[in-house]
Amino acid sequence: MSITQFGQLPALRLTCADGASALITLFGAQLVSWTTADGAEQLFCSARSAVDGSRAIRGGVPVIFPQFNERGPILRHGFARLSHWTLEQSGTDGERSFAVLTLTAAQLAPERAAEWPHAFVLRLRVAVGGDSLALTLEVDNTGSTPFDFSAALHSYHRVDDVAAVRITGVQAQPLVIGAALDAIYEGVGTLSMTDGGRTLHSTQSGFSDAVVWNPGAAGSAAAAAAADMAADDYRHFVCIEPAVIAPLTLAAGSGWRGHNTLRVRPTK
Repeated sequence: MSITQFGQLPALRLTCADGASALITLFGAQLVSWTTADGAEQLFCSARSAVDGSRAIRGGVPVIFPQFNERGPILRHGFARLSHWTLEQSGTDGERSFAVLTLTAAQLAPERAAEWPHAFVLRLRVAVGGDSLALTLEVDNTGSTPFDFSAALHSYHRVDDVAAVRITGVQAQPLVIGAALDAIYEGVGTLSMTDGGRTLHSTQSGFSDAVVWNPGAAGSAAAAAAADMAADDYRHFVCIEPAVIAPLTLAAGSGWRGHNTLRVRPTK
């Protein structure tokens, strides 16, 4: 592991002997690049995104906690993606390189702590190697009272052309993204996304739902007007998010874990 920069943000670079790598910003514990051993970038990150900590990064894998979207009283998608995390551990695990980042209540900005006054530890483990990426999100309630939370890994997967993408495992028939899509699928364990000559296989546990999102032309144009994306960026990513949408209640002293393994293989 090495310390580097992503724009103006401190970042961690994980590298493997086989050529696989990952880049994670301490701001938001956000994975902004995942390169498989063949040198192919697997994540989309907008070239127009702010990279100075002034707002959320558009792309990569934002960590959503403790609120999904606007389904609650605090800011959209919660505070985890807008907070400064710390590196807890890094190293190698077999042929993989990994890093563990943490966020606690004590690290929150005062206005965020006032909005959500609970004691917690949030931990993200990122492990990369070969053609795979493993992400584990843990939530510990370190306080004396229960709290409710939602969580997601809002992964922006790079694609050549969204119109050619096919997703299986979320409904009876392959899912085709013909226009703007924002759909929640319950009870998902495994799914696959085919994009030309490659297929992304995703396995999740702990996360009970999967969200598939693409803003379409109109949504991308609106983001472009806000200087967040180019007008045609929607063509080059699909968000597939392991998630817990309906809030879970976490008892005092207890914890929760969600895991997502991604693997890229040639399409058969």
